[in-house]
Amino acid sequence: MTATLRVATYNIHKGVQGLGFTRRLEIHNIGHAVEQLDADIVCLQEVRKLHRREERYFTRWPELPQAEFLTPEGYESVYQTNATTRHGEHGNALLSRWPVISRGHEDMSDHKFEQRGLLHVEVLAHKRPIHIIVLHLGLIPGSRVRQIEQVVGFLKPEVPRREAVVVAGDFNDWGGKLRATMNAAGLKDFVGERQLTYPSRLPLTQLDYVYARGLKPLGVHIPRGRIWWRMSDHLPLSAEFKV
Repeated sequence: MTATLRVATYNIHKGVQGLGFTRRLEIHNIGHAVEQLDADIVCLQEVRKLHRREERYFTRWPELPQAEFLTPEGYESVYQTNATTRHGEHGNALLSRWPVISRGHEDMSDHKFEQRGLLHVEVLAHKRPIHIIVLHLGLIPGSRVRQIEQVVGFLKPEVPRREAVVVAGDFNDWGGKLRATMNAAGLKDFVGERQLTYPSRLPLTQLDYVYARGLKPLGVHIPRGRIWWRMSDHLPLSAEFKV
């Protein structure tokens, strides 16, 4: 039987959709959606640890931080705050079906207006160590270029060349302009297949990516339909690899 690893990435928009008094709480639906993805590794962006104003506004706001709330039974969650705001904090998270060996974080903030970070989690899957990097890159093109260069520099001392690594998240990369830098570092994604993830209601471009080194790609999938575009402004992307 082929040993496989399914990695999904999903920007959950802090579990809330809409603006002002029309905004609605979607974190409960996102919990069901994460289970439907049936991924071994789920990489999440825009995950709330807490938000005092939203907690007062929504009567069904979860008591647990969102990463813990979204963790399916039998999974382990790892969360790291990237941004601290007036009412709370949010960041990246990873949910793993496989045992977590280690975890780490590096600040990737390129300027004072955007707080960004890199979450590094090592898991043991099929008796093999696999490194997962969860990213949410900046809105400014120049920032993204520098942040990807930082990622490549981070991998060199942290991930041995003989060990597999997956880099996944919301790259904010309109037109795949960062692909050449990732490829030069040995990280490949699923080129040639339509992977439109944004905006979720009528996807026009790909902002969410799963790159890998040391794993054989088997396929990629993006779920579609009304239930998905209601939950976030991004669609999830799920990639499967042979280990």
